[in-house]
Amino acid sequence: MIYSYTRVSQYLMCPRRYRHRYLDGWQEKDTRSAMLFGRAFERALAAYFLRQDAAAALSQEWKLYQDQKLQYSHGDTWDRMLEQGIELLDRFCQEDRVRVRQPRRNLQIKFVRPLSAQDEFVAYVDALGRLDDRDCLIEWKTTSARYPEEPDGLLALDPQLICYSWITGISDVAQVVFVRKRLVEIQYLRTTINDEQRREFGQLVETTIQQIESAQFLPHSGIRFPQNPCSSCPYIGLCLGRQELVEAALIRRPGAEQLDCLDELHY
Repeated sequence: MIYSYTRVSQYLMCPRRYRHRYLDGWQEKDTRSAMLFGRAFERALAAYFLRQDAAAALSQEWKLYQDQKLQYSHGDTWDRMLEQGIELLDRFCQEDRVRVRQPRRNLQIKFVRPLSAQDEFVAYVDALGRLDDRDCLIEWKTTSARYPEEPDGLLALDPQLICYSWITGISDVAQVVFVRKRLVEIQYLRTTINDEQRREFGQLVETTIQQIESAQFLPHSGIRFPQNPCSSCPYIGLCLGRQELVEAALIRRPGAEQLDCLDELHY
């Protein structure tokens, strides 16, 4: 079995959600504009480091979704997001704080860590490069709001950065956050992940996989003020038995219905 940060985090969020996605074959429809824009922007960043026209690359990638019915938030529109993206690319170029040597080798790098004879953990790291002339592992983020920077050291608790540090063995990590707002901004955040954090994450992965392989898929209800993760979960229609919600948010992988009889073994 191939595991990843996404698989482990999905299970920790809600084991039932993990079952819906990875065993029953349901997956979210690609309708969230922020997620799709993030993918397009990452391709534009790759073009930038390859000394290609990054703005043209962003326009080309984002144009694929121009006529689709996407879910926009915070007053976003297709045109406005493209405008912000080009402004961010221009600022990133002007500030010139990030360098990636050999970009074909050091962008979207695949790391594999064997866990057992049957299992392995896979991660794709956005970049290995230099931020302000210091070597580090880099993760790109696009968002409509600034990331919090206080209290000091907060970034070191980011589970995805800890995961990447664990699988690569690299202590110095950074997030470059591209903030889409009226006046665009780029945050350059960096931290250090220590040996103890990597060891604990390895233990978390091991424990989580044991629970998955023992077919423990009990739901984690999230209906509790002020945080209600069930309300925003795309799989809520399955848990409530509401077919209209299922059809609005999910599609099922071809052939997934053949898994139904196997799913009975997990109860």
